[in-house]
Amino acid sequence: MSLAIFDLDNTLLSTDSDHAWGEFLLEQGAVDPIAYREANERFMADYQAGNLDMAAFLEVALKPLADNTPEQLAAWHQQFMASKIEPHILPKAEELLARHRTKGDTLLIITATNRFITQPIAKRLGVDHLIAVEPERIDGHYTGRALGVPSYREGKVTRLKQWLEEQEQSMDEAWFYSDSHNDLPLLEQVDHPVAVDPDDTLRNVAEERQWRIMSLRD
Repeated sequence: MSLAIFDLDNTLLSTDSDHAWGEFLLEQGAVDPIAYREANERFMADYQAGNLDMAAFLEVALKPLADNTPEQLAAWHQQFMASKIEPHILPKAEELLARHRTKGDTLLIITATNRFITQPIAKRLGVDHLIAVEPERIDGHYTGRALGVPSYREGKVTRLKQWLEEQEQSMDEAWFYSDSHNDLPLLEQVDHPVAVDPDDTLRNVAEERQWRIMSLRD
């Protein structure tokens, strides 16, 4: 039995859930249609380029959580799951999760997207363990701030090490599946790194290092 770690966006899903949530909020008229769309697209491009300013991104991304009631957010998330997430759950991703589950492996999703967005997605995929950006809540309401180290780039390694200590888990023979070069710091830490439908930068590194490359979309 090993630890099987999965990136979420564009790995287990054929979309980026953070970006999709932004699009959903725009469709609901919940955010400024010009400024928010521009920011959503800019941050997505920065992420893909590997130079995302995480603090600036989270300031924008978490503000709608603080600006709306928990009840409204919960209702929106149900609609979001149906319209923006369910169509992008990849059958081959579910098969991959099932294979590791059958082997008795511990399944863990680690993502730079916040827990509000991703916890229901992890539940839908049957994955009990999730490391995500943690939005602060006080008395049940989101504050618009994040807690602790964001699980992005090297932060994924930091957060995983904390989780391993808490769970008394080992990295021996661990797997990590990801599409993004932003995850190279963690891919380099596992015995079984797998590039899944990788971006060009990750594909080049994977080919050079003879890592496994696979597709969940074919």
